[in-house]
Amino acid sequence: MSLATQQLTVRYGRRPVVHDLTRPALQRGTLTALLGPNGAGKSTLLRAMAGLETCSGGLHLDGTDLMALDPGERGQRVTYMPQTLPPNLALSVLECVLAAVRAKDASLRGEAAVQQALAALQQLGIAHLGDTALDSLSGGQRQLVSLAQVVARTPQVMLLDEPTSALDLNYQLKMMECVRAQVVQHQLIAVVVLHDINLAARYADQLVVLEDGKLYACGTPHQVLNPLLFQDVYGVQARVERCSRQMLQVVVDHAL
Repeated sequence: MSLATQQLTVRYGRRPVVHDLTRPALQRGTLTALLGPNGAGKSTLLRAMAGLETCSGGLHLDGTDLMALDPGERGQRVTYMPQTLPPNLALSVLECVLAAVRAKDASLRGEAAVQQALAALQQLGIAHLGDTALDSLSGGQRQLVSLAQVVARTPQVMLLDEPTSALDLNYQLKMMECVRAQVVQHQLIAVVVLHDINLAARYADQLVVLEDGKLYACGTPHQVLNPLLFQDVYGVQARVERCSRQMLQVVVDHAL
């Protein structure tokens, strides 16, 4: 039961943005952090996996060719969370999540749809915001609502594009703890674009590192994170150490 990528290529015009990417299959119940500098192709790869960018190569979920599915079928299996919700949505939190429920199953109406939306909000601890207008929420609350939309659609694969961007420390931890809990509880596959490498080292089962659209490294945080990677990929001198709780911690000394 896995998500496999073979020679995946994404082009903008004639320019390849992601090059022949093949990586070990991602297993159910695991969270993978997608790392790399700006312009490495992380968000493009995620959108291609979601079916939002034209690509070539292979993408299979439990042996099913995702590229051969129509958008509706693919969307039932794979759900994408953008960096931010669209602005100026005149909806309450509950209405926003209800829209995601109905997008997955148009036949689900009335109390059944409401209960499914409420269940997603309760799982993330934000049911008390149900009647609140989206435009009145903080950035962190909006990100949790966006995640609730994903959860409400009960996907097999969650693709999250920088879910912790612009969040304070409290909401960064809440977001990653929520994602991790969903992955473990429902045996999902999650792929998360992150810039905070310490968050990735703490919450991810494996890391996939892109450099200039190509696969630089993949493996567990312990296998992947080392001074050479930071020198080659990020252009910085950094140390990888263990804190008093034996968690990996990256300390950047200076730019090269």
